[in-house]
Amino acid sequence: MKQVSALSKAAWVSLFVTVVVIVSLASCCTTIDSASVGIKFKKWSANEALRGGVEGTCRGWVWYNPITESIFEYPTYIQRVTYEPFTVNPKDAAIFSMTPTLAYQIDENKAVDIFIKYRKPVRELELGYINTCIFEAYRTCANNYTSDELMANRAKFESEVRARLDESMNKEGFIVREFTTKIDPPASLTAAINAKNEAVQNALKAENKVKEAEAEAKIAIAKAQGEAEALRIQGDGEAYYNRVVAASLNSLIVQQYAIEKWNGELPTYNGGNIPFINLNK
Repeated sequence: MKQVSALSKAAWVSLFVTVVVIVSLASCCTTIDSASVGIKFKKWSANEALRGGVEGTCRGWVWYNPITESIFEYPTYIQRVTYEPFTVNPKDAAIFSMTPTLAYQIDENKAVDIFIKYRKPVRELELGYINTCIFEAYRTCANNYTSDELMANRAKFESEVRARLDESMNKEGFIVREFTTKIDPPASLTAAINAKNEAVQNALKAENKVKEAEAEAKIAIAKAQGEAEALRIQGDGEAYYNRVVAASLNSLIVQQYAIEKWNGELPTYNGGNIPFINLNK
């Protein structure tokens, strides 16, 4: 029994040691995705050749000493973030609300520089450094416009903001891929714009009605002229017809009258002409 007990105790010790070894090995190993870059650095490095204790970048299975070393990971695929609305002021001190959406990518060749300078994960960089860059770009560019100019030149304004972001972020290792903005003007300006648009629409409607009335009048005039011309032509035709008929009737009437006046006597002389009949008898 003592021997069995001793064997059982040894088995438990062996199992415990195995578990400890497995846990230790697991804590000494991690994996870095192929779409990310890992940065291995020493926590307390006194080596001046190692900037910030960084030994270099890594991917795949990475072994390290968790007591003296750490592994930091930056994704190198495109990140997309929509920020909470914030306000900026144009030259006339109006208040515009801006809601930017940014798609960016970490430059793999500058990942070590980003880590050495900031030592923060991606989410903290988005809420910190990148957010500051965005606000500064909007604030600076908005100061070059009045409210009306900003509303009339949104695309130009957004292009200028994008240019400032490219300048400030790219050199730090953050590549801007896409950038869009939802711009909300002050309520008073929105009401004024709506009123102006409504006035323009009403003016266009009135102008269209005038053009429609002019067109209808021209149609009526053309129709009246056409009808008048048709009547004139018809009248000319009828007059011509009446003249022709009248001329024909006059000839027939004369002949009929001559016949009525003839006494039936033939002329006593020979000739080829029709005997003259005195119509006045």
